[in-house]
Amino acid sequence: MAINRVTRGAVIIAASGMCEGGRIRHHLRHNLSRAECAIVFTGFQARATLGRQIVDGALRVRLFREDVAVRASVHTIGGLSAHADQAALLGWLSAFARPPARTYVVHGERETALTFAAVIRERLLWPAVELPARGVRVSIG
Repeated sequence: MAINRVTRGAVIIAASGMCEGGRIRHHLRHNLSRAECAIVFTGFQARATLGRQIVDGALRVRLFREDVAVRASVHTIGGLSAHADQAALLGWLSAFARPPARTYVVHGERETALTFAAVIRERLLWPAVELPARGVRVSIG
């Protein structure tokens, strides 16, 4: 909690990919409204997340049931996602001796996931590639 009293000369590195949980929300609450601060995003921010709102230029965001003005400068550094890109995933999948009975694409925004599923079907000739709807349970064993 002492870090919340720091007013200058600090770099705070906090994880929580989309700013949806953890200590990052506290750091943002204490620093977003300060014009002398900079917030740097180093990975993709999914639609409808706090991180995406900030990256997209929101003037105010909701944190802990209160509105917080965004006065800090906001910067993004692309290309540092911890997730494999399409080429890397296809490379991994192409090493399978035969396609699995079913493949579920469950990561990423819907449009991207649909495209990736189509690429798996077309390039790898895998017949059963699906995007399950949110909340659907699938028995895998």
